[in-house]
Amino acid sequence: MSAETTTRPPTTTQPPTAVDPASWSCPAPLRDHPVIVMGHGGGGALSAELTRHLFAPAYGNETLAQLADAAVVQLAGTRLAFSTDSYVVRPLFFPGGSIGDLAVNGTVNDLAMSGARPAFLSCGFILEEGVALPVVGQVADAIGVAAEAAGVTVATGDTKVVEAGHGDGVYVNTSGIGLIPEGVDIRPQRAAPGDVVIVSGPIGMHGIAIMSVREGLEFGAEVVSDTAPLNGLVEAMLTATTEVHVLRDPTRGGLGTALNEIAAASGVGVTLTERSIPVPEAVANACGFLGLDPLYVANEGRLVAFVPRAAADAVLAAMRAHPHGAAAAVIGECVAEHPGMVVARTALGGTRVVDLPLGEQLPRIC
Repeated sequence: MSAETTTRPPTTTQPPTAVDPASWSCPAPLRDHPVIVMGHGGGGALSAELTRHLFAPAYGNETLAQLADAAVVQLAGTRLAFSTDSYVVRPLFFPGGSIGDLAVNGTVNDLAMSGARPAFLSCGFILEEGVALPVVGQVADAIGVAAEAAGVTVATGDTKVVEAGHGDGVYVNTSGIGLIPEGVDIRPQRAAPGDVVIVSGPIGMHGIAIMSVREGLEFGAEVVSDTAPLNGLVEAMLTATTEVHVLRDPTRGGLGTALNEIAAASGVGVTLTERSIPVPEAVANACGFLGLDPLYVANEGRLVAFVPRAAADAVLAAMRAHPHGAAAAVIGECVAEHPGMVVARTALGGTRVVDLPLGEQLPRIC
């Protein structure tokens, strides 16, 4: 969206060329695109292209090839989850949270999606020259509070400063490690026909919260970000049964993207019941107004789980007994038909394909 594009001075002395609307087109895949565009960071098809065709060949190893929220590594006979993420949200503070909350909760949740118990985080700040120290202090305080709430320790960190005009106030990177309990094997490749698909609560709240404050829009009721640590919820689920096949927190690209990634990794089809997907009225109103699909709007405190049908009732009960899963709902199932594809049954009795988006509907939201 144009509001998220930062204009830079030209780097050459060549005169500007005339704009030809006839030459405009949608972003092409990485192999046909000579420069980075905003969509490459959106979590959709362009992000996948960037990872698979640029980064993966450069780093090529079996651990990276997992392409999960967190890598699972062996160290001295112990299974560890290891993850890193960077946060560039604008604005820095929004209804329900801040970039500090996101930095902690996002990495904690990535670790938890492998069944790990998050333990330690690193925290790197990239600060723009001129940002007010009290603002940096607020972000740091938010990180400390969020880390304490999640039960993790910020054990190391780093700070860099860039010149004015070369940043966006505050960027934060967090990395984390956690221990994976014995008997837990959670990864996208484990989704199987017959699995039940469960979402932990209403979707789309984070993305719409950011949009509402960024653009000064009102949708009949304040939408508050759902940012929250999900490690406690995951522990409750694993107490009910260790037979949880897949967990994913649907952040960038939303629930639709997460489901497509799981379907592609496992080779199964996913069928959703659209009316069962919990979308708050304010989010539905906002999406209708903005022309967005709630399935592709980011979340920061939700997870989607794939569990065997025999364990679904126990997992659902455990989720609903936890504060972060009180509104958990069954939204679909895995099927052998249409492998690698996500299909939604609409309220009118038809079906539609829930495809992988090219980029992201709302840039710079996490």
